[in-house]
Amino acid sequence: MAERLSDRLREFLRNAQGRDVDLKYLRSELKIDPDSPSWETLKVLMHNFAKEKIVRPSGLKDGNYHVVRQVKPVRVFIKERERRPPFGLFFPKDFNTGMEMNFVEHIVIREGDVITVGGVSNYGKTTVAMNFCGENIKYNPVLMGNEFTTRVGETDEYEPTPRFLNRLDSMDWVEWVNGTGEDAFTLLPVREDYAEHIVKDKINIIDWINLEGSRLYDISKVMDNIKAELGRGIAIIVLQKDPSSDAPRGRSFAKDFTDCELLIDKFTERESMLTIGKVKEYTRPVIGRKFAFGISQGVKIINFREIVRCNICYGKGWKKSGNTSIPCDDCNRTGYIDK
Repeated sequence: MAERLSDRLREFLRNAQGRDVDLKYLRSELKIDPDSPSWETLKVLMHNFAKEKIVRPSGLKDGNYHVVRQVKPVRVFIKERERRPPFGLFFPKDFNTGMEMNFVEHIVIREGDVITVGGVSNYGKTTVAMNFCGENIKYNPVLMGNEFTTRVGETDEYEPTPRFLNRLDSMDWVEWVNGTGEDAFTLLPVREDYAEHIVKDKINIIDWINLEGSRLYDISKVMDNIKAELGRGIAIIVLQKDPSSDAPRGRSFAKDFTDCELLIDKFTERESMLTIGKVKEYTRPVIGRKFAFGISQGVKIINFREIVRCNICYGKGWKKSGNTSIPCDDCNRTGYIDK
């Protein structure tokens, strides 16, 4: 007995989930004679399948459809459902004291979370990313992005960049290789399409995502795609930040899928300032707290401490003296003092 057209069409669409199709394409793939009654039947079937939400009309032209990805309901309260604890992520430490960044105890990181490090150039965003890698080396983290690899000549081979190798050498407190001499982390030569290369259930560190100026709003979709591939892992994503902005490039779009946001700005000529931005889950309020730190040898975070707004100049760096303004010597014109 010949297979019914409805069964053939349903099977074809089952294998085409997520794709766009039109009636002429379906007619060709299913080998339907345009002069036969089956051609009209195909139109009716697609109309009925749209009611079943197997497809939905798309585009401006009649006869164009998007094949809907079919999903099954997720059972929440089942006997075997595991309640998993927060992800045991280690934050960077102050090199001199060995103390982890002291706000960490109040931030909850879960499997599948995205941490963004938005920073101005040359003030420590890669340093923070590399310290995340070093502190979590036991998890065999994955590194990818613009900062780590370069093509070897005209070949399809890649090698670590000289600056990246120098950073590893300078972080001599980290065991970068395992007992057999193999890398204790995974380095991927990826500069785009990051979601396709995310290693599920791992810490994936991306330094950094580069988008054209006219496409900065795309960062939301890029991060959504990355988040969807993490499984029980997490992502630490470095983003560029303009000095005059209080958010990474892409602004609110960069926050859409961020679970913990760290912002890095210039504090003084020799130090950086870290501000805690969006935090989705915490045990006590941490958003807006600020910290200053120095960087030694390009990789060592030193003198990490909390700072608060100067109560003499109210964060302006200048104070009134008669009818004029003079530099605030209480905060050395930074607008902040150590807490």
